[in-house]
Amino acid sequence: MGKTGYFSHPDCRKHDMGSGHPECPQRLDVIEDRLLASGVFDALERHEATPAGMGELLLGHGRRHVAALRGLHDMLVEEMAAGGPDHYSLDTDTSMNPHTYRAARLSAGAAINAVEAVMNGELENAFCGVRPPGHHAKRNQVMGFCFFSNVAIAAKYACERLGLQRVAIVDFDVHHGNGTEEIVAGDERILMVSYYQHPFFPETPPRDEPNLVNCPVAAYTRGMEIRELIEQIWMPRLEAHRPELIFISAGFDAHREDDMGQLGLTEQDFAWITQRVKDVARQHAQGRIVSCLEGGYHLESLARSVEAHVRVLADV
Repeated sequence: MGKTGYFSHPDCRKHDMGSGHPECPQRLDVIEDRLLASGVFDALERHEATPAGMGELLLGHGRRHVAALRGLHDMLVEEMAAGGPDHYSLDTDTSMNPHTYRAARLSAGAAINAVEAVMNGELENAFCGVRPPGHHAKRNQVMGFCFFSNVAIAAKYACERLGLQRVAIVDFDVHHGNGTEEIVAGDERILMVSYYQHPFFPETPPRDEPNLVNCPVAAYTRGMEIRELIEQIWMPRLEAHRPELIFISAGFDAHREDDMGQLGLTEQDFAWITQRVKDVARQHAQGRIVSCLEGGYHLESLARSVEAHVRVLADV
């Protein structure tokens, strides 16, 4: 039985988009409190993430995008020192404070750290408890609470730096992972499978590429329907791809208690999905999975769902 890693960093909590924002530092607090109280943390090997470097960020993003975020960071630090504002709004629901740039680099870095640990045999699989999330961040655009596309960067890293020929991305967030999709579209080494509520944010049409398996579902779709979709559509494509490593964009906002979306999943459904992904990983990838936190904004159901997800990863 392989070991499961937990990758995070305290500075991921310092990114804050303002009072009342759903993508809040408390998300990591409730996750870690739940893992501690349940005893699941005892089964995990904890790692402190290191920030992604410029070369790694450029695997998923344009140089101007990265430089612009660094420039905004520097500006915020200077303005705060002079008594100015401590936040800068980038779109209607995404803003940054002086800690955002480092937190975003740590989130991407955690995914890369996890890839390295899993691929060199230190761990069988890993969960990255990080924020900000990543799957809406496009190559040259911040979007939907996301700054860098953590999973897409890590998938490209696995292929470009470690030489993997086949990896897969499983995205079970309630929202379409449009940023991940944009970055990996057309890359035959990377298969991406996802379901998401439609019509819904981000309201961008999915791309039509052979390596993308998009499964839009209507509001109020329940867990058993999602399970059937996964068996009929995801599983044959994953089996045919024979991934050497699987990434999970683990968004838990499809939970029926999370009013950020209108799907009807429960923590038992997330555990079932995780087990089916793990089955594929055990068959084709020596069990290698790197899972990264995406959405999930109802704190109680988020904590329960992450516990259920990590329990399956860690066989506890």
